[in-house]
Amino acid sequence: MKHLTSLLLILSSFSPAGAQSWTARDCMAYAVEHNHEVRRAALSLDNDQAARTAAIGRLLPSVDASIGAQYNFGRAIDPETNTYTDVSTFYNGYSLSASLPVFDGFGRLHAIRAAKADVLSGKNALRAQQDQTALATLQAYADMLYYRGTLRMAEERQQECDLLVRQTRLLEEVGRKSQADVAQMEAQQAEAVYEVTRQHNLLASAMLQLKREMGFPLEDTLQTDSLERPNGEFEASKLPVWRLQTAALQHAYHQMQSSRHQWHQVRASLYPTLSLGAGLSTTYYKQLHTDYGTAFHSQLKNNMGQYVALSLSIPLFNRLQTVTAIRRAKNNYLMACEAYEEKQAEMQKLSIEARQDWQAYVLQTAQMEKKLQADSLAYRLTRRQYEEGLSTAIDLRTNSVTLMQTRATLLQCQLMTMLKYELIRYYNGEQIWTE
Repeated sequence: MKHLTSLLLILSSFSPAGAQSWTARDCMAYAVEHNHEVRRAALSLDNDQAARTAAIGRLLPSVDASIGAQYNFGRAIDPETNTYTDVSTFYNGYSLSASLPVFDGFGRLHAIRAAKADVLSGKNALRAQQDQTALATLQAYADMLYYRGTLRMAEERQQECDLLVRQTRLLEEVGRKSQADVAQMEAQQAEAVYEVTRQHNLLASAMLQLKREMGFPLEDTLQTDSLERPNGEFEASKLPVWRLQTAALQHAYHQMQSSRHQWHQVRASLYPTLSLGAGLSTTYYKQLHTDYGTAFHSQLKNNMGQYVALSLSIPLFNRLQTVTAIRRAKNNYLMACEAYEEKQAEMQKLSIEARQDWQAYVLQTAQMEKKLQADSLAYRLTRRQYEEGLSTAIDLRTNSVTLMQTRATLLQCQLMTMLKYELIRYYNGEQIWTE
């Protein structure tokens, strides 16, 4: 392609701080950093990581310590003689215990695997949201470039109309043009002024949409790169090899894996659980209003007791709660499988469409470049004939409008070529924005 007006600026490096203009990659990086959906996805990922840590912690024993104090008055049992007494007594108890589930049907292992799958799913969800934000910003940036280009075309047409009006008036003075020709040219001039105003409004709306996608302050000025025609072309050999690996697809896959492990975790409730426990405890007491009593440290040592326990819990009947929970978990897993297959088919369709559209826009761009050459030649000939009195102002307007539409269509094809190329990279799992 000899004339490529597109988003090649996207492939340029990140602009340094304080630069006067923003490239598309600058805008995408800014949007990814300031987008609220991206921030919520990052917080959700942190919750998944916390849940994974909690699942791993369930493999560790639980340790509890307690301390208590009790004041008895009136009739009570004397802890020393084990007989009833009416002397007020102060009790102080200490205990330390630990317990560890030895077997729970591998429920904790499946919980850890489900938590790990949730973390991977959260990471891909974050990446998918970042990609979607970047793509939306890229689309808004391309729209802004398109309307900037059409505004430039409208301004060029207005300048040309101003020149033609002056030429027509001079030709009228020498008798080669009539007053009707002057009126027609003035009407085209007014139409060109209107078109410039309309394109200004469209560009302002596109710039506002770009700021909104970026999360950029709407009242601040956003100076973007000017639309140039860099040398370069998109060759078919540079197109990435087709492979479907998007973050959104990976997110659906890990959600399916998480649902599977959650199903197995619920099924573990059908198995008996075996737990091991151990602990020690001691007490201190003193009868109030008496002067005698065993020392505190001696009582702690003499009253010390230890225990080791092994318990087996066998689930027999819990009003069908486990059965229904297993059924729901299995259905959730099957629904996750369906969602993954649906997402895979959708991504395949969109990826193939992006490649087909890219190839189509490459051909359309080449065809529109040829058409632009032909329309430019036709317009120049018609204008020369108009100056010589061989064509009318209507013929000149028709060729001018056709030329402007061709230029606008060519610009659109070039921008869409670049957008589809970036989409192909996205569906291949490549990062289309710079951190």
